[in-house]
Amino acid sequence: MEIKELTRAELEIMQILWQIERGFVNNILEIMPDPKPAYNTVSTIVRILEKKGFVAHKSFGKSHEYYPIVDRQSYTKGFMNNVLDNFFGGSVGNMVSFLSREKSISLSEADEIIKMLKGDK
Repeated sequence: MEIKELTRAELEIMQILWQIERGFVNNILEIMPDPKPAYNTVSTIVRILEKKGFVAHKSFGKSHEYYPIVDRQSYTKGFMNNVLDNFFGGSVGNMVSFLSREKSISLSEADEIIKMLKGDK
C-alpha cells in the first residue's frame, strides 16, 4: 500500500489523533496550540484525512468521533522510504551521509534510521 504524503496541517492533526487515539473535533482543537484554527477548518481537514484513508469515524448522532487507521510507524516508514527513493536514489548510505553532514547526527541515530527503513523497528 502506498502511503500518501500529508500536508503540514494534516500531519499536525494526525499527530494529535495518534496521541489521543480517538476524539471529536473539539478534542483535537483543545490540544492544538494557539492561535487555534476555526472549528470548521479542523473539521474539514479531518474529513480530508478520512478521504485519504488515514482516519475513520464512529457516528454518535450528528457528531463523529475520529480515530487513526494508519499508525504513526507505517506513515513514517512510508514517508521516509519516499524521501529515500526521491532524493537519495534509494541509497540509505547516501541519505545517512547527507544527514550526518547537514544535521550532525550520531552513529546511533544513523543506525536507528537504517533499522527503521529496513523495518527492524
